[in-house]
Amino acid sequence: MDVKEAIKKRRAYRSLLPVEITKELVIDLAECAQITASCFNHQPWKYVFVYDKDVLLSMHEALSSGNQWAKKASMIIVVLGKKEDDCIIRDRIYYQFDIGMATSAMILRATELGLVAHPIAGYSPKKTREVLGIPEDVDAITLVIVGKHSDKIDLVLSEKQVEAEKQRPKRKEIDEFVYINRYTK
Repeated sequence: MDVKEAIKKRRAYRSLLPVEITKELVIDLAECAQITASCFNHQPWKYVFVYDKDVLLSMHEALSSGNQWAKKASMIIVVLGKKEDDCIIRDRIYYQFDIGMATSAMILRATELGLVAHPIAGYSPKKTREVLGIPEDVDAITLVIVGKHSDKIDLVLSEKQVEAEKQRPKRKEIDEFVYINRYTK
């Protein structure tokens, strides 16, 4: 699978089947983050790969009510970072951009491997810190829910989520976000 195919194939599916998570898989995904570009090569990303059944169960307490489907995850990747660990140039703070690029590389690799790697915003960073022992000065940026896609729609999904399972949600037209040579309204 080439990069563009992985980008096109990647979907934020919510109907999941279990998949075996191995140390080799974790290393494979981590290596994709490891070699990603970052400002002055600071590599500000940190990840907690959660796949122990008991720890996953504890992480369920951090999920919002709209993300109950994520309880079927075989792994949750907790994406972490600190702004001080990357470039701060005047008013430009790079760490979330750099961490986003590294996380995207892992998501595309997971897609290539036939997995779903679905980043979510619906969780409690405070509860995540508590469950995993993450210090207060480290930002819990997102959770990436990992599993195998199921063709059977999960019964906990909302109507809107069911529709997104059946068909990729509409994307903006290119001329809505691309400008040539000059920004215009």
